[in-house]
Amino acid sequence: MIWPWRKPVPLGRQGEDLAARHLRKLGYRIIERNAVLGRYEIDIIAREGDTVAFVEVKTRRPGGLAPPEANITVKKRLHLVRAGKLYRARNPDPAMYYRYDVVAIVLPERGTPEITLYRDAFRE
Repeated sequence: MIWPWRKPVPLGRQGEDLAARHLRKLGYRIIERNAVLGRYEIDIIAREGDTVAFVEVKTRRPGGLAPPEANITVKKRLHLVRAGKLYRARNPDPAMYYRYDVVAIVLPERGTPEITLYRDAFRE
């Protein structure tokens, strides 16, 4: 039953929630979600051991023309890199490593979502 007074959760938010849960299961510690750094945003900032991962989450419904990760454009990568540099400038730690991860989610209306983690998906 759908409750008429309940607003549906947007697809992107559902994907970010699933991604955060998935990363926790893999041993990541979530530092921040929807981090605004200057004019840019990083969906999830998480730590895995001695590495901080700046995570972009892409969520799509099944049947799309391209997989979710294909929607990360050159411009989006540039924005993520700029946001990552701002984060590092505000939180300097010479012992820490940094990388950019992508979580791609195909989320069917019913059934199990398909979640793929791409560690170190791209470089600065």
